[in-house]
Amino acid sequence: MEIKKFIILSVSVALILGIVESFEFDEEELKSEEGMKGMYDRWRNHHNVVEVSQDEKAQRFNVFKTNVQHVHNTNKMNKPYKLKLNRFATMTNHEFRSAYAGSNVKHYRTLRGPRNPDLPFMYENAANLPPAVDWRTRNAVTPPKNQGLCGGCWAFSTVTAVEGINAIRTGELVSLSEQQLIDCETISNDGCRGGLMEPAFIYITESGGLATEKNYPYTFHNGTCDHTKIGNQVVRIDGYENVPECNEDALMKAVANQPISAAVEANGHDFQFYSTGVFTGQCGMDVNHAITIVGYDTTPEGMKYWIVKNSWGPHWGEGGYIRLLRGFPDKMGLCGIAVEPSYPTKASNIPLNHEL
Repeated sequence: MEIKKFIILSVSVALILGIVESFEFDEEELKSEEGMKGMYDRWRNHHNVVEVSQDEKAQRFNVFKTNVQHVHNTNKMNKPYKLKLNRFATMTNHEFRSAYAGSNVKHYRTLRGPRNPDLPFMYENAANLPPAVDWRTRNAVTPPKNQGLCGGCWAFSTVTAVEGINAIRTGELVSLSEQQLIDCETISNDGCRGGLMEPAFIYITESGGLATEKNYPYTFHNGTCDHTKIGNQVVRIDGYENVPECNEDALMKAVANQPISAAVEANGHDFQFYSTGVFTGQCGMDVNHAITIVGYDTTPEGMKYWIVKNSWGPHWGEGGYIRLLRGFPDKMGLCGIAVEPSYPTKASNIPLNHEL
């Protein structure tokens, strides 16, 4: 219980302050207990962390030392990505998995059953794809948001995809409400305890759309559906389609046309501390965290990658994003990114009034 209280306190403070600066350390600090304690105190000040007790401080310091060594040793290797001591540095990997990679996407897929094989894939015949696409540069992606200790990544992935197709069709980028999905799409999904994007797309289609984030703000926890906040939905969609699973070529066709909801296995130690570069780290295919693919490109050295928007705030990764290896030998894609992709459809290009 004390450990949980500490994690909630330290992470909540970081969320409120919106910390994004990178924490750096000197190799000399690793050579002594005194140096490590000094580094820990600097990290605590950097992230405004206050421990519950002296015993808790000692436990967190032990976790911190383990994570420092992992970050340091990994960064000495010749990998195309780097790690950093972010705000997760005093969380064990088990705690991190439980708090941030426990949205149980695969569990909800099992409950819902296999994906509908009869859905069309409108981009099946897409050809002459551009060598690189970045929907952030086309005003179709809102800034990274933070799910906090709520396992609502499925809602963030859904909303990012809807924000994207709406911006593409109407020319207006509107930040929409994840909280509406968490509170109101409770037939197939379970709010902060996890969910899946497909039923979220169905809810948006059948309920009349999504309210703005301003009108129905995020609260970091489950709530009761507030119909007074969703009576003036500003963005609607027509439905959704699935990208053929385990097919990165089809996924590239889809991403070339709009941001795509997907899922990955995000519980690895390197994923926890990812900082920059093309991620090629160890991960499996047991997808447990929803994300949104907002582009693709290739490094000057020829390494292909997906541009992935996460929901752990701008302090994680490359300003809230990760570049994930594209063209992985396994058809499921690195970290299972090709297992669960889907996207909303929207034919209308008429902007809706969102003056609330």
